[in-house]
Amino acid sequence: MSRTVTYRDALYEALREEMERDDAVVLIGEDLAPGGAFGVSGDLHARFGAERVIQTPISENGFVGVAVGAAMAGLRPVVEIMFMDFMTLAMDQLVNHAAKIHYMYAGQYNVPMVVRTPAGAGRGYGASHSQSLEAWLLHVPGLKVVAPSDPASAKGLLKSAIRDENPVVFVENKLLYTKQGPLSDDVAPIPLGRARLCRPGEDITLASYGRMLDLGLEAAEVLASEGLSCEVIDLQTLKPLDVVTLAESAARTGRFVFVEEGTGGVGAEVCTQVLESCGGSLGGRIVRVAARDVPIPSAGPLEQRVIPQLADIINGCLRSLGAE
Repeated sequence: MSRTVTYRDALYEALREEMERDDAVVLIGEDLAPGGAFGVSGDLHARFGAERVIQTPISENGFVGVAVGAAMAGLRPVVEIMFMDFMTLAMDQLVNHAAKIHYMYAGQYNVPMVVRTPAGAGRGYGASHSQSLEAWLLHVPGLKVVAPSDPASAKGLLKSAIRDENPVVFVENKLLYTKQGPLSDDVAPIPLGRARLCRPGEDITLASYGRMLDLGLEAAEVLASEGLSCEVIDLQTLKPLDVVTLAESAARTGRFVFVEEGTGGVGAEVCTQVLESCGGSLGGRIVRVAARDVPIPSAGPLEQRVIPQLADIINGCLRSLGAE
Protein backbone atom coordinates (compact mmCIF):
# COMPACT_ATOMS: atom_id res chain seq x y z
CA MET A 1 0.00 0.00 0.00
CA SER A 2 1.32 3.44 -0.95
CA ARG A 3 0.67 6.81 0.66
CA THR A 4 1.91 10.36 0.13
CA VAL A 5 4.38 11.74 2.68
CA THR A 6 6.91 14.54 2.87
CA TYR A 7 10.66 14.11 2.69
CA ARG A 8 10.81 15.21 6.35
CA ASP A 9 8.29 12.60 7.46
CA ALA A 10 10.06 9.87 5.49
CA LEU A 11 13.29 10.63 7.36
CA TYR A 12 11.40 10.64 10.67
CA GLU A 13 9.90 7.23 9.88
CA ALA A 14 13.33 5.81 9.07
CA LEU A 15 14.73 7.07 12.39
CA ARG A 16 11.75 5.80 14.41
CA GLU A 17 11.71 2.37 12.75
CA GLU A 18 15.46 1.88 13.13
CA MET A 19 15.29 2.91 16.80
CA GLU A 20 12.47 0.41 17.33
CA ARG A 21 14.39 -2.31 15.49
CA ASP A 22 17.75 -1.81 17.22
CA ASP A 23 18.27 -0.50 20.75
CA ALA A 24 21.82 0.50 19.81
CA VAL A 25 20.55 3.34 17.60
CA VAL A 26 20.74 6.67 19.46
CA LEU A 27 20.26 10.26 18.30
CA ILE A 28 22.73 12.99 19.26
CA GLY A 29 22.47 16.71 18.54
CA GLU A 30 21.18 20.15 19.44
CA ASP A 31 17.50 20.91 20.16
CA LEU A 32 16.33 17.38 19.44
CA ALA A 33 13.58 17.43 22.08
CA PRO A 34 11.45 19.93 20.12
CA GLY A 35 12.16 18.00 16.91
CA GLY A 36 15.51 19.30 15.69
CA ALA A 37 16.29 22.37 13.60
CA PHE A 38 13.98 21.30 10.75
CA GLY A 39 11.58 19.07 12.67
CA VAL A 40 12.89 15.73 11.42
CA SER A 41 13.23 14.05 14.83
CA GLY A 42 9.63 14.96 15.70
CA ASP A 43 8.45 13.24 18.90
CA LEU A 44 11.35 10.79 19.18
CA HIS A 45 12.61 12.40 22.41
CA ALA A 46 9.20 11.80 24.00
CA ARG A 47 8.98 8.26 22.58
CA PHE A 48 12.43 6.99 23.49
CA GLY A 49 13.60 9.25 26.30
CA ALA A 50 16.69 11.29 27.03
CA GLU A 51 19.02 8.27 27.11
CA ARG A 52 18.44 7.53 23.42
CA VAL A 53 17.70 11.04 22.11
CA ILE A 54 20.58 12.98 23.59
CA GLN A 55 20.47 16.77 23.56
CA THR A 56 23.87 18.46 23.43
CA PRO A 57 25.42 21.86 23.98
CA ILE A 58 26.31 23.91 20.90
CA SER A 59 29.63 22.16 20.31
CA GLU A 60 29.81 20.21 17.04
CA ASN A 61 33.37 19.07 17.59
CA GLY A 62 32.40 17.81 21.05
CA PHE A 63 29.25 15.85 20.22
CA VAL A 64 30.63 14.37 17.00
CA GLY A 65 33.55 13.17 19.09
CA VAL A 66 31.08 11.66 21.58
CA ALA A 67 29.40 9.87 18.67
CA VAL A 68 32.71 8.44 17.45
CA GLY A 69 33.43 7.01 20.89
CA ALA A 70 29.88 5.69 21.24
CA ALA A 71 30.13 3.95 17.86
CA MET A 72 33.44 2.35 18.85
CA ALA A 73 31.77 1.12 22.05
CA GLY A 74 28.92 -0.62 20.22
CA LEU A 75 26.20 1.98 19.69
CA ARG A 76 24.92 3.30 16.34
CA PRO A 77 24.75 7.07 16.78
CA VAL A 78 22.83 9.27 14.37
CA VAL A 79 24.16 12.80 14.76
CA GLU A 80 22.28 15.88 13.57
CA ILE A 81 24.30 18.96 12.63
CA MET A 82 21.92 21.89 12.19
CA PHE A 83 23.50 23.26 9.02
CA MET A 84 26.09 21.65 6.78
CA ASP A 85 28.20 24.79 7.16
CA PHE A 86 28.82 23.74 10.78
CA MET A 87 30.48 20.53 9.63
CA THR A 88 33.59 22.70 9.52
CA LEU A 89 33.57 22.70 13.33
CA ALA A 90 33.64 18.90 13.49
CA MET A 91 35.98 18.07 10.62
CA ASP A 92 38.78 16.89 12.90
CA GLN A 93 36.55 14.30 14.57
CA LEU A 94 34.96 13.25 11.29
CA VAL A 95 37.99 13.24 8.99
CA ASN A 96 40.85 12.34 11.33
CA HIS A 97 39.01 9.97 13.66
CA ALA A 98 35.70 8.54 12.40
CA ALA A 99 37.01 7.90 8.90
CA LYS A 100 40.37 6.44 9.92
CA ILE A 101 39.92 4.46 13.15
CA HIS A 102 38.96 1.22 11.36
CA TYR A 103 42.21 1.39 9.37
CA MET A 104 44.47 2.65 12.15
CA TYR A 105 43.38 -0.20 14.45
CA ALA A 106 43.67 -2.88 11.77
CA GLY A 107 39.93 -3.55 11.68
CA GLN A 108 39.56 -4.11 15.43
CA TYR A 109 37.07 -1.22 15.61
CA ASN A 110 34.25 -0.08 13.36
CA VAL A 111 32.61 3.34 13.54
CA PRO A 112 28.96 2.77 12.52
CA MET A 113 27.67 6.32 12.77
CA VAL A 114 25.59 8.65 10.61
CA VAL A 115 25.94 12.41 10.46
CA ARG A 116 22.73 13.97 9.11
CA THR A 117 22.92 17.56 7.96
CA PRO A 118 20.75 20.04 6.03
CA ALA A 119 22.53 21.68 3.11
CA GLY A 120 21.89 24.13 0.32
CA ALA A 121 20.54 27.58 -0.40
CA GLY A 122 17.16 29.00 -1.32
CA ARG A 123 15.92 30.25 2.07
CA GLY A 124 17.86 33.49 2.37
CA TYR A 125 20.05 32.23 5.22
CA GLY A 126 23.22 33.82 3.85
CA ALA A 127 26.79 32.78 3.17
CA SER A 128 27.47 30.75 6.33
CA HIS A 129 24.16 28.83 6.48
CA SER A 130 23.55 27.89 2.82
CA GLN A 131 26.52 25.93 1.55
CA SER A 132 26.75 22.52 -0.09
CA LEU A 133 30.09 21.12 1.07
CA GLU A 134 29.77 17.52 -0.13
CA ALA A 135 32.83 17.85 -2.39
CA TRP A 136 35.11 18.22 0.63
CA LEU A 137 34.01 14.86 1.97
CA LEU A 138 34.43 12.88 -1.25
CA HIS A 139 38.19 12.96 -0.85
CA VAL A 140 38.29 11.36 2.61
CA PRO A 141 38.98 7.60 2.53
CA GLY A 142 36.72 5.82 5.00
CA LEU A 143 33.68 8.10 4.68
CA LYS A 144 30.51 7.42 2.71
CA VAL A 145 28.38 10.30 1.41
CA VAL A 146 24.66 10.00 0.65
CA ALA A 147 22.25 12.64 -0.74
CA PRO A 148 18.65 11.50 -1.38
CA SER A 149 16.30 13.38 -3.67
CA ASP A 150 12.77 12.27 -2.68
CA PRO A 151 10.87 10.75 0.26
CA ALA A 152 11.20 7.10 -0.81
CA SER A 153 14.94 7.30 -1.40
CA ALA A 154 15.40 9.34 1.79
CA LYS A 155 13.82 6.62 3.92
CA GLY A 156 15.47 3.68 2.19
CA LEU A 157 18.93 5.25 2.12
CA LEU A 158 18.79 6.42 5.74
CA LYS A 159 17.92 2.89 6.86
CA SER A 160 20.96 1.57 4.99
CA ALA A 161 23.19 4.33 6.34
CA ILE A 162 22.22 3.51 9.94
CA ARG A 163 22.91 -0.20 9.40
CA ASP A 164 26.25 0.40 7.66
CA GLU A 165 29.42 -0.42 9.59
CA ASN A 166 31.14 2.76 8.35
CA PRO A 167 30.68 6.47 9.06
CA VAL A 168 28.15 7.97 6.64
CA VAL A 169 27.45 11.65 5.98
CA PHE A 170 23.78 12.00 5.03
CA VAL A 171 23.09 15.25 3.16
CA GLU A 172 19.53 16.60 3.17
CA ASN A 173 18.74 19.63 1.03
CA LYS A 174 16.66 22.11 3.06
CA LEU A 175 14.19 22.80 0.25
CA LEU A 176 13.31 19.11 0.01
CA TYR A 177 11.88 18.78 3.53
CA THR A 178 8.38 19.72 2.34
CA LYS A 179 8.60 17.78 -0.94
CA GLN A 180 5.89 15.14 -1.18
CA GLY A 181 6.07 11.75 -2.82
CA PRO A 182 4.69 8.21 -2.70
CA LEU A 183 5.94 5.90 0.02
CA SER A 184 5.01 2.29 0.59
CA ASP A 185 4.35 0.96 4.07
CA ASP A 186 7.29 -1.44 3.92
CA VAL A 187 10.22 0.52 2.49
CA ALA A 188 13.30 -1.68 2.32
CA PRO A 189 16.81 -0.32 2.83
CA ILE A 190 18.26 0.98 -0.45
CA PRO A 191 21.84 -0.27 -0.93
CA LEU A 192 24.46 2.46 -0.81
CA GLY A 193 26.55 2.97 -3.92
CA ARG A 194 23.83 2.50 -6.54
CA ALA A 195 22.54 5.21 -8.85
CA ARG A 196 18.91 5.28 -9.99
CA LEU A 197 17.58 5.72 -13.53
CA CYS A 198 14.78 8.30 -13.27
CA ARG A 199 14.07 8.89 -16.97
CA PRO A 200 15.33 6.96 -20.00
CA GLY A 201 16.73 8.89 -22.95
CA GLU A 202 18.90 8.67 -26.04
CA ASP A 203 20.62 11.99 -26.74
CA ILE A 204 22.11 13.22 -23.46
CA THR A 205 22.88 11.74 -20.03
CA LEU A 206 22.00 14.24 -17.31
CA ALA A 207 23.08 13.23 -13.81
CA SER A 208 22.47 14.96 -10.50
CA TYR A 209 21.38 14.41 -6.89
CA GLY A 210 19.35 16.04 -4.13
CA ARG A 211 17.27 19.09 -5.05
CA MET A 212 18.99 19.65 -8.37
CA LEU A 213 17.57 16.36 -9.63
CA ASP A 214 14.10 17.95 -9.78
CA LEU A 215 15.43 20.78 -11.95
CA GLY A 216 17.17 18.20 -14.13
CA LEU A 217 13.89 16.38 -14.68
CA GLU A 218 12.19 19.69 -15.53
CA ALA A 219 14.95 20.45 -18.03
CA ALA A 220 14.45 17.04 -19.62
CA GLU A 221 10.75 17.83 -20.08
CA VAL A 222 11.53 21.15 -21.75
CA LEU A 223 14.13 19.60 -24.05
CA ALA A 224 11.74 16.76 -24.94
CA SER A 225 9.33 19.35 -26.34
CA GLU A 226 12.16 20.39 -28.68
CA GLY A 227 12.85 16.82 -29.77
CA LEU A 228 15.84 16.12 -27.51
CA SER A 229 15.81 12.99 -25.33
CA CYS A 230 17.56 13.25 -21.93
CA GLU A 231 18.37 10.28 -19.77
CA VAL A 232 18.22 11.45 -16.14
CA ILE A 233 20.15 9.63 -13.41
CA ASP A 234 20.02 10.23 -9.66
CA LEU A 235 23.37 9.48 -8.00
CA GLN A 236 21.73 8.82 -4.58
CA THR A 237 25.16 7.96 -3.15
CA LEU A 238 28.07 10.27 -3.95
CA LYS A 239 30.61 7.98 -2.34
CA PRO A 240 30.93 5.17 -3.23
CA LEU A 241 29.98 6.39 -6.70
CA ASP A 242 28.13 4.15 -9.15
CA VAL A 243 30.48 4.85 -12.05
CA VAL A 244 29.28 1.81 -14.00
CA THR A 245 25.70 3.08 -14.37
CA LEU A 246 26.84 6.60 -15.25
CA ALA A 247 29.48 5.50 -17.75
CA GLU A 248 27.23 2.97 -19.48
CA SER A 249 24.60 5.65 -19.99
CA ALA A 250 27.10 8.28 -21.15
CA ALA A 251 28.75 5.85 -23.57
CA ARG A 252 25.34 5.11 -25.11
CA THR A 253 24.10 8.71 -25.38
CA GLY A 254 27.53 10.12 -26.21
CA ARG A 255 27.06 13.18 -23.99
CA PHE A 256 27.23 13.82 -20.25
CA VAL A 257 25.94 16.78 -18.20
CA PHE A 258 26.31 16.96 -14.43
CA VAL A 259 24.33 19.34 -12.20
CA GLU A 260 25.09 20.23 -8.59
CA GLU A 261 24.23 23.05 -6.20
CA GLY A 262 27.81 23.38 -4.94
CA THR A 263 30.63 25.14 -6.74
CA GLY A 264 31.60 22.24 -8.98
CA GLY A 265 33.78 19.91 -6.94
CA VAL A 266 31.43 16.92 -7.00
CA GLY A 267 31.04 17.35 -10.75
CA ALA A 268 34.80 17.52 -11.24
CA GLU A 269 35.17 14.09 -9.65
CA VAL A 270 32.12 12.52 -11.28
CA CYS A 271 32.88 13.82 -14.77
CA THR A 272 36.51 12.71 -14.57
CA GLN A 273 35.56 9.18 -13.54
CA VAL A 274 32.94 8.98 -16.29
CA LEU A 275 35.42 10.22 -18.88
CA GLU A 276 38.06 7.74 -17.75
CA SER A 277 35.52 4.91 -17.96
CA CYS A 278 34.06 5.90 -21.32
CA GLY A 279 37.33 6.57 -23.11
CA GLY A 280 36.69 7.79 -26.66
CA SER A 281 33.03 6.81 -26.82
CA LEU A 282 31.73 10.25 -25.85
CA GLY A 283 30.67 12.18 -28.94
CA GLY A 284 29.93 15.51 -27.28
CA ARG A 285 31.21 17.73 -24.52
CA ILE A 286 31.16 16.89 -20.84
CA VAL A 287 29.48 19.83 -19.13
CA ARG A 288 29.25 20.79 -15.47
CA VAL A 289 26.44 23.04 -14.25
CA ALA A 290 27.22 24.36 -10.78
CA ALA A 291 27.05 27.38 -8.48
CA ARG A 292 29.13 30.44 -9.17
CA ASP A 293 32.36 30.73 -7.22
CA VAL A 294 31.10 33.37 -4.77
CA PRO A 295 29.65 33.28 -1.24
CA ILE A 296 25.90 32.69 -1.30
CA PRO A 297 23.95 35.94 -0.83
CA SER A 298 20.95 36.38 1.47
CA ALA A 299 18.80 38.29 -1.04
CA GLY A 300 16.54 35.94 -3.00
CA PRO A 301 17.22 37.36 -6.49
CA LEU A 302 20.96 37.20 -5.87
CA GLU A 303 20.72 33.63 -4.55
CA GLN A 304 19.08 32.67 -7.83
CA ARG A 305 21.93 34.26 -9.77
CA VAL A 306 24.44 32.13 -7.85
CA ILE A 307 22.67 28.74 -7.70
CA PRO A 308 21.90 26.79 -10.92
CA GLN A 309 18.45 27.44 -12.35
CA LEU A 310 16.37 25.62 -14.96
CA ALA A 311 17.71 27.75 -17.80
CA ASP A 312 21.31 27.00 -16.77
CA ILE A 313 20.67 23.25 -17.00
CA ILE A 314 18.96 23.54 -20.38
CA ASN A 315 21.86 25.64 -21.70
CA GLY A 316 24.33 23.10 -20.32
CA CYS A 317 22.58 20.32 -22.25
CA LEU A 318 22.67 22.42 -25.41
CA ARG A 319 26.38 23.04 -24.93
CA SER A 320 26.96 19.30 -24.64
CA LEU A 321 25.30 18.93 -28.05
CA GLY A 322 27.40 21.67 -29.55
CA ALA A 323 24.19 23.57 -30.25
CA GLU A 324 25.21 26.68 -28.36
